[in-house]
Amino acid sequence: MGTCRRCNKSSITISNTLGYCAECIRTHFDEVWPHMGKVHEESRRRFRLPLYAPKDPYGLECRGCVRDCQIGKGKLGYCGIRRNDQGRLKGGRPHEGNLYFYYDALPTNCVADWVCPAGTGAGYPTYAIREGPEYGYYNLAVFYHACSFNCLYCQNWNFKKRTFSKTRLPAKDLAGAVNDRTTCICYFGGDPTPQILHAFTASRLAIKATRGRILRICWETNGSMDERFLKTMAELSLRSGGCIKFDIKAWSKDIHMALCGVTNKRTLDNFEKLAVRIHKRPIPPFLIASTLLVPGYVDEREVEGIAKFISSLNPDIPYALLGFYPHFYMRDLPPTSKRHAMRCKEVAEKAGLRNVRIGNIHLLSTYY
Repeated sequence: MGTCRRCNKSSITISNTLGYCAECIRTHFDEVWPHMGKVHEESRRRFRLPLYAPKDPYGLECRGCVRDCQIGKGKLGYCGIRRNDQGRLKGGRPHEGNLYFYYDALPTNCVADWVCPAGTGAGYPTYAIREGPEYGYYNLAVFYHACSFNCLYCQNWNFKKRTFSKTRLPAKDLAGAVNDRTTCICYFGGDPTPQILHAFTASRLAIKATRGRILRICWETNGSMDERFLKTMAELSLRSGGCIKFDIKAWSKDIHMALCGVTNKRTLDNFEKLAVRIHKRPIPPFLIASTLLVPGYVDEREVEGIAKFISSLNPDIPYALLGFYPHFYMRDLPPTSKRHAMRCKEVAEKAGLRNVRIGNIHLLSTYY
């Protein structure tokens, strides 16, 4: 049971760690942010990550993501990967990937598994091996050890322990891991954004080596990359039959800031820019959205805003609502309830979306 430090309301869907209820965050953000900002600082300090995006006027501009870091000599960018080494910007380049990869049997627990070729055969025979699920084949799952966000509820937060690992995997070696049973590559993490140049090179090399057969390029991302990278991402996925999956975490800029420590404007702008390409390949779907239903914070109001935004772009864009499990700094919340998920699905459909799905059903609870 948590209690809001401002209005004194108590509920199992109020995080004592975050300190405030959603309504107070939305209506009194400037007042409540100082405490939440300190929580974000602490969550990064324990992993020796920069507390803020550096803004050294004499530093190197990274321009890789929404953080727009200006990195001073000998310093790190917000992600912990990009750095200024004697006046040269290093980290995340094609020869220095900080990641691990594994072979994930298809069909896998992908955000898009109910609409993608690997899970359904959509796009067969051009983009899928068979007309149904691709049993017997594998996804090369590429988990990057860096992120441009700082989500206090991160479901994969352990990557932060590996951000400063000295082990590096060149893009050519990652591409070489694609074998004759690999039909897709999915970049996630963390997030692929800080090391997107590495992912681009690995993708091109893998596609070249497997020319003539199916190899889809997919992304699971917070969508915070610089706009200049969108075209390359889109072309790699469109041509290969892959998809781009944006995790739209919240609609309210204040809720997004409280949960993730950064604005959501870049994510929404990039999603809108990619949506204009949907007509180039409607099947299988090219662009997919998802939202993790954080109890008490990512509620029907947040989902309604997101769903109306997506529907205004194209009502056929698939939208996945995902179950939350207590993790990282928000372990004091319950898992998403079945009732919460069903209400959000109804709201999203009422907003005009035609393809809404509840994912991670096994995580749903009956707590609230």
